[in-house]
Amino acid sequence: MGAGHAHKLYRHGHSPVHALPPHCKLAAVFCFVLVVVATPREAMWAFGLYAALLAAVAAVARVPVGFLLKRLVVEVPFVAFALLMPFVVPGEQTSVLGVSVSVPGLWGAWNVLAKATLGVAASVLLASTTELRAVLLGLQRLKLPPLLVQIASFMIRYGDVVTDEMRRMSIARRSRGFEARGVRHWRVLAASAGALFIRSYERGERVHLAMVSRGYTGTMPVIDEVTATRAQWAYAAALPALALAVCLLGWTL
Repeated sequence: MGAGHAHKLYRHGHSPVHALPPHCKLAAVFCFVLVVVATPREAMWAFGLYAALLAAVAAVARVPVGFLLKRLVVEVPFVAFALLMPFVVPGEQTSVLGVSVSVPGLWGAWNVLAKATLGVAASVLLASTTELRAVLLGLQRLKLPPLLVQIASFMIRYGDVVTDEMRRMSIARRSRGFEARGVRHWRVLAASAGALFIRSYERGERVHLAMVSRGYTGTMPVIDEVTATRAQWAYAAALPALALAVCLLGWTL
């Protein structure tokens, strides 16, 4: 899969969570999110327990709360959508701080906010403790179609290539005294975007030819065989297992 590939969400560490095989963590997060989604929205206390479980995982992984909260900004679109629901969803009305809102809309907003926040937090914890290369190896180990794994791998690496090319073009424009200040500069930016596309396409062709010349036939060789012991699977299963117990209580109480 190539050399290690770090990303901004990853936080280097040597915690027990970092040491878990990636496919164990992927399966644990996937099952945890499924359990959270299956929890009845009326069991508000259950979502508090889910948050406590994630906080415990963050503590074991030594991921600071501030680091985690900053990465939760990605869910802002969900928050905006949830805040609109009490005003657009029809149904029984109630008053909150002197404003008339929909009761079903309030429940819907709570449902979206609680479950989306927990899902994003679990994903951020996964990304904070697992390198992208390891995530791809984990997906491969979980028998995700090889073609999808390769597409994801190339997207990650090619994204860095395109970003670096954009940075160099931006430096070249600034070195020539160019600064985009209005509509009249859109023509230059459009030309730069076209040049970026052509350069990226040509580089992609060169990379593909280089891979073919080295024996690439549509599948990537497995360099690192990632395995997990029963103890590691049991350790990873603790989060979804505890969450499942909470979910069952939420449906029965």
